[in-house]
Amino acid sequence: MRTVTLRRVVITGLGALTPIGNDVNTFWNNLKAGKGGAGPITKFDPTEFKTKFACELKDFDIEKFVEKKEARKMDQFTQYAMVAASEAVEDARLTEAGIDKTKIGVIWASGNGGMQTFEEQIIEFQNNNFVPKFSPFFIIKLISDIAAGQIALKYGFMGINFCTVSACASSSSALVDAFNYIRLGKAKAIIAGGSEAPITRAGIAGFNAIKALSTRNEDPSTASRPYDANREGFVMGEGAGAIVLEDYDHAIARGAKIYGEMVGGAMTADAYHLTATHPEGLGARLGMQEAIEDADLTLADVDYINAHSTSTPVGDISELKAISSLFGELAPKINISATKSMTGHLLGAAGAIEAIACIKATQDNIIPPTINTQVIADDIPQHLNLTLGTAQQREVNVAMSNTFGFGGHNAIVVFKKYKG
Repeated sequence: MRTVTLRRVVITGLGALTPIGNDVNTFWNNLKAGKGGAGPITKFDPTEFKTKFACELKDFDIEKFVEKKEARKMDQFTQYAMVAASEAVEDARLTEAGIDKTKIGVIWASGNGGMQTFEEQIIEFQNNNFVPKFSPFFIIKLISDIAAGQIALKYGFMGINFCTVSACASSSSALVDAFNYIRLGKAKAIIAGGSEAPITRAGIAGFNAIKALSTRNEDPSTASRPYDANREGFVMGEGAGAIVLEDYDHAIARGAKIYGEMVGGAMTADAYHLTATHPEGLGARLGMQEAIEDADLTLADVDYINAHSTSTPVGDISELKAISSLFGELAPKINISATKSMTGHLLGAAGAIEAIACIKATQDNIIPPTINTQVIADDIPQHLNLTLGTAQQREVNVAMSNTFGFGGHNAIVVFKKYKG
């Protein structure tokens, strides 16, 4: 009978493109400072829309990173992927001579793929009296897997390559998959993450139609307010996050810088409702429990949870119920924070950038805050440490990130401080 020795998996590269920073250092510094990224929508005229604001990227110019001719062949979600992945690959020094590129993979996520491309092409189709004169790049810009292909093409990475789609859990699902492939010895390193470009007319109107978005147009900067008595929807965000996961022995042999370790992951389903989380958080609780067991840790080992909490009335409370139920008397000892209060909700890319926040927290022993929460809602467990207002310093040896998606998808990832 064949036996498998699980490999140790470390993080050797990070890349971030977010509404509060176009690189990892800027993102992390602004996250610690409690800086929010929400403001009026500039990508289109939002006058007739119920929601007129979002967390857009700031001062972003794709031509600083990708040649104009090549950028035109990419939807924005792929452009964002290329920028974040490039930062991570360069950070990890995966382009150095001697690295076997047949053992380097890419697992990239997007919940929506090329929304902008689809919207533009359908409008043009209609404007042309439905004469089918579509761009030859329509399909290859639209499909969700194309970002993984573009990253591999740029660097010549010939290993595992595919896309994960599990709505807002997508990039955490990518991380779990990458983690498992590496520890099973199927790859030496994988660039895992996700990107999303949903701030389009269809994106905003679609989420407005299901009453998911905040409509606090008079005060966008405080609209994302997890746990607040007046929370009424999430704020749309855009961008990308990339993480290089690598076999420990491979990383040590080439002298790579190591940020931390990924030690566990799990994916579960609520099997309850298409869009609403289980009211008692049963799927979330199961996912957290399985992820901690997968990491060979105990409940008492967890220092920080980066919560999925998006600032919705139903979602915020169900997750906290799951945490309270699972951790019991240990729950008040854990720092919890909802960094979407600053970045907005990056949908399929959320898990990757929140995983970066967890990794940096273990490095710097700092918990980023939850901002904008003014009056804690009565239904929120009052005994939990929600890290309100300002960052908190504490020893962070283990950090966990929760992500949940429409369809009842749950993906949880666990990181540990690197100690050699």
